[in-house]
Amino acid sequence: MLLETPETMPQTPIFSSMLGSSCSGQVQPDMGERCVDPVYQDGNIVSGSLEALIERLVPTMDYYPDRTYIFTFLLSSRVFIHPHELLAKVGQICIKQKQQLEAGTEAEKAKLKSFAAKIIQLLKEWTETFPYDFQDEKSMKELKEIAHRITQCDEENGTVKKIISQMTQNLLLALSARSQYQEIKEKFRQPATDKGTILKTKPQSTQKDILSVCCDPLILAQQLTHIELERVSNIYPEDLMQIVSHMDSLDNHKCRGDVTKTYNLEAYDNWFNCLSMLVATEICRVVKKKQRTRMVEFFIDVARECFNIGNFNSMMAIISGMNLSPVARLKKTWSKVKTAKFDVLEHHMDPSSNFCNYRTALQGAAQRSQTANSNREKIVIPVFNLFIKDIYFLHKIHTNRLPNGQINFKKFWEISRQIHDFLTWKQVECPFEKDKKIQSYLLTAPIYSEEALFIASFESEGPENHMEKDSWKTLRTTLLNRA
Repeated sequence: MLLETPETMPQTPIFSSMLGSSCSGQVQPDMGERCVDPVYQDGNIVSGSLEALIERLVPTMDYYPDRTYIFTFLLSSRVFIHPHELLAKVGQICIKQKQQLEAGTEAEKAKLKSFAAKIIQLLKEWTETFPYDFQDEKSMKELKEIAHRITQCDEENGTVKKIISQMTQNLLLALSARSQYQEIKEKFRQPATDKGTILKTKPQSTQKDILSVCCDPLILAQQLTHIELERVSNIYPEDLMQIVSHMDSLDNHKCRGDVTKTYNLEAYDNWFNCLSMLVATEICRVVKKKQRTRMVEFFIDVARECFNIGNFNSMMAIISGMNLSPVARLKKTWSKVKTAKFDVLEHHMDPSSNFCNYRTALQGAAQRSQTANSNREKIVIPVFNLFIKDIYFLHKIHTNRLPNGQINFKKFWEISRQIHDFLTWKQVECPFEKDKKIQSYLLTAPIYSEEALFIASFESEGPENHMEKDSWKTLRTTLLNRA
């Protein structure tokens, strides 16, 4: 392993063959005095004390941790220890190893630059993958302290110092970019009380609708994919880990979750709900049954194109919108719809057996993505709600610690594998040409509240049973009281 610069470090692709509870290629350092308690299974750590796991994170002159381990430990460590505390412990280990090398033989002293390069590589991977860990002054202070110690290993030519300077600059740029994005999102964030337009009179047939903006299902599916990929690009691994770190842990000194990190998750979840409501709005606001039937069939075709692209989140949102009660109750409209294609879509999203059909389709899309030659074939956008639930239940089913007090690292291998898959998918660059007009409509078109949807639905097709008649009566009374 050369050591002039961190870039020369050989790396194993993250989770290259880790499909279950293990990860091949995990390097085991000498068991000597480093630590005695990690438990290995098939060559991989499956449990250990926090101290032992931290020891395995820090390189030595003869050892560098596998990238799968670095990613998994840095991701999961926040459940048990704050990033600045972890940095402090890493710094202490680095200082101890540096002192041992300096006090050793000439051959060991000659390895100081090699040791320094490995520490820089670890810090580089940390700052690039989890830049938000360095947002507070304590973390930056610890980072600078480690950097200062490491630069002393190469005071002659200053190469290490230059690399650290570039790493720090890149980190500050990443933090600045993320901060600016947060400020923009907060500026345009709608208040929680904004439920959408309340319909008081039957809409005019001349009112603009989605078909007047885009009548091609494929193009609309492509623009939805644009929006999806833009949304997921701003979700980071530490955001997803909040699902775990926000919950009760057996670890008493678990760091608290940062509420700003959950905003990106909430924003993406809100997009799903808005798309569902937009679909229902576009259908219910159409006055004539023939046009309404065409609108339903159009969205069925859009959902099918989303499925073909690999955009499962938009597909599920569209299906959810058409299954909302105000739309589902329009029996006269649905009687005119060619539902064969819709039945196929619902089959794919059948919730039975834990969405087995969807998971099979997702797995197929993921395999296609791995062997794809173009970005068009690499697109995989999972149903985000199901993705979040998978992580949630994985966390709930398995304890953070084993009965002997060791961290259940096997659990975190699986959580990090799922999160890494998501990170891989979100990095795909959208291959479709962006249409600002269509996207503007999708993001800004008026969306009816649930109450408004029912009013529009009943005005299109009157109530058919006692329950619907009571609901319609209540809605009309509410409108009269507001008038």
